[in-house]
Amino acid sequence: MTSPTSDALLGPAEIRELAAALGVRPTKQRGQNFVIDANTVRRIVRTAQVRPDDVVVEVGPGLGSLTLGLLETADRVVAVEIDDILAGALPATVAARMPERADRFALVHSDAMQVRELPGPPPTALVANLPYNVAVPVLLHMLDTFPTIERTLVMVQAEVADRLAAPPGSKVYGVPSVKANWYAEVRRAGSIGRNVFWPAPNVDSGLVSLTRRAEPISTTARKSDVFAAVDAAFAQRRKTLRAALAGWAGSAPAAEAALVAAGVSPQARGESLTVEEFARIAENRGEASGADTRNARRYRPEEAENAENAEHAEHAENAEHAENAENEESTQP
Repeated sequence: MTSPTSDALLGPAEIRELAAALGVRPTKQRGQNFVIDANTVRRIVRTAQVRPDDVVVEVGPGLGSLTLGLLETADRVVAVEIDDILAGALPATVAARMPERADRFALVHSDAMQVRELPGPPPTALVANLPYNVAVPVLLHMLDTFPTIERTLVMVQAEVADRLAAPPGSKVYGVPSVKANWYAEVRRAGSIGRNVFWPAPNVDSGLVSLTRRAEPISTTARKSDVFAAVDAAFAQRRKTLRAALAGWAGSAPAAEAALVAAGVSPQARGESLTVEEFARIAENRGEASGADTRNARRYRPEEAENAENAEHAEHAENAEHAENAENEESTQP
């Protein structure tokens, strides 16, 4: 196979010209920040260890910067794009700049959170510049929906990258850390400067590498029950687990019974537990009495999203305040 030349990749001038031709202005609502540096694209593809036999799924391809870089190396690339204009334009961009690889590209025009299947062979890798406002839910959804994804590299807000890769005991260890670790071994894989984006964001970015666990977490508990315990523990992270899990278990004594049976101190806090320990707690929820079990709150999928959103809300608000302050400063004479 003949490798395409680097001329196929998009630079700052090409990105702006393409956006102007489409009448596209990046929107904060969808967290759009387009990569305009070809060297950064090559670095992402290299760090993701994309192989010639990989089927890569990309979420939020935008104008196609990373898409073209992935097509240089991967066997196939499937891009998932929600924006009508961007989704309509991307196949033409690929055909124009990389015609010899156009038949190796497929587009899914959809909200990534609604995607349940992809065209062609099953994906083996996920590589994406994820919109900051939905990064964690999208990442977890893709890992859960497509178990054939072995390797993942995502570019996210630096603070989110730190949270995803945080170990137990860390100040930033929380819901994203535990849930990502359910699926994969997670590590920080580098930092990305602001000037490689258009428009330049007012927050730093980071790369996170996730390698699918060779063996799933060994537990008899359902994932939904484990995640419900995680959500409950971090919804009140300053409380002991005996108190924080009371609603989940049905009562504080029932929570204590489950914790003791799992070998976890009732006085511990969620930030000190591994995903395996949360799984053991979920396994032992039945240690509660019959009455307590009946009173235990049933897990609802939306509660996981609410817990994650609550945990991120404060940090998103802080980031927006910082952005507003920076914007105000830039307007001063």
